[in-house]
Amino acid sequence: MALILLRHTRPLGADGLCYGRTDLPPGPDLANAARRLDARLPAVTAILTSPLVRCLRLAEALGAARGLKAAVDDRLAELDFGSWEGVRWDRVARAELDLWAADLTGARPHGGETVAEMAARVAAALAEAPEGALVVTHMGPIRAALAAAGRAGAWEARLAFGAWIELPRPPRPPQGGFSGRRDAEDPRPPSR
Repeated sequence: MALILLRHTRPLGADGLCYGRTDLPPGPDLANAARRLDARLPAVTAILTSPLVRCLRLAEALGAARGLKAAVDDRLAELDFGSWEGVRWDRVARAELDLWAADLTGARPHGGETVAEMAARVAAALAEAPEGALVVTHMGPIRAALAAAGRAGAWEARLAFGAWIELPRPPRPPQGGFSGRRDAEDPRPPSR
């Protein structure tokens, strides 16, 4: 059974900004967008979400509509862009962008996380996801999932805010591994 990966709706203040782990709030149309999505999304068995509020609020609204509790999985968060967080893309040094482009998965000129590190944590989260789950996440993790599924052009893929894709669930990892999942009401801060 497939997993449904849903990109969050448009957050406030996102235009032109590098906002991977920056916790931008969802836009004012969240409630209407959640109603539209609930009417169009297929049935799901569970809802998993990134801890960032732009995903969490959407997951909670969809969960309330479907009688499901959203489970936060810290591994579904967007890429940590380090020193680029909260900076307009047109203000990031061209030389740093060129270093990143030269080694997209391995470079970290921003001092944050590499794309390969993000892809590994996302792959682990998706491998543990229940059959038929809805995963509310970000474009970076969706691209990582597409790459893991062998989709050509995965790292350049585009998906509109509030749009989703279906992918086969990856094989489950061996028992006893780390699970980054927690209930949405869990007060613990997200782990890195």
